[in-house]
Amino acid sequence: MTNNQTLSEITRDVKSYLQYIEHLGCEGLALSEGSVETLEQLGKGSEAETLEMIQRDLGDCRRCKLHKQRKHIVFGAGDPRARLVLVGEGPGYEEDLQGMPFVGKAGQLLTKILKAINLARKDVYFCNVIKCRPPGNRNPEPDEIVACIPFLRRQIRAIGPKLICAMGTFAAQTLLQTDTPISQLRGDFHVYENIPLLATYHPAYLLRNPDKKRDVWEDVQKLQAVYEK
Repeated sequence: MTNNQTLSEITRDVKSYLQYIEHLGCEGLALSEGSVETLEQLGKGSEAETLEMIQRDLGDCRRCKLHKQRKHIVFGAGDPRARLVLVGEGPGYEEDLQGMPFVGKAGQLLTKILKAINLARKDVYFCNVIKCRPPGNRNPEPDEIVACIPFLRRQIRAIGPKLICAMGTFAAQTLLQTDTPISQLRGDFHVYENIPLLATYHPAYLLRNPDKKRDVWEDVQKLQAVYEK
């Protein structure tokens, strides 16, 4: 990767991020000395960023209030060169305990869904919009998303997938920068940084609403058709 390519990607990422926080109503952005140093180093280097570099930059993150009650940061897991990245909302109870994404009941259901389209966990990459569990599994709050979204964007760019599956309201709305309900977004391909993105319901939602499993099955069949091309 050339310096010009690196700077172009960083510029696009910063622009997208600023547009997102403007969408949330934020009027300003304060950068820590560490964040400024990281941006400067990225601008100087010509080496493509890796997941290891991003995780190291995340460190023992205290960028939002979620660090106060978490047990583990749940960065992500799977094939670092996966053709398919699955993005969820945030860690749940089991994920917080183990420090791994999608290992609870919803994760077990997701594993079965993937198996039905001939994919194993090792074939894909799992991550979330936020890296720490919200208390009581509540919805992520705007300031928490703002703190975490740059790391998700960098993860996706480092992996360079062929497809993204955004599972649930917060994953789909955050990546697509929209307020459109997931019920209207699901089942269709959208575009995230030139990558096809399919939105569907989160597997945790299916545990509460099993009648929606048919909708998700239709969605993942579309995902499989594009994945296998």
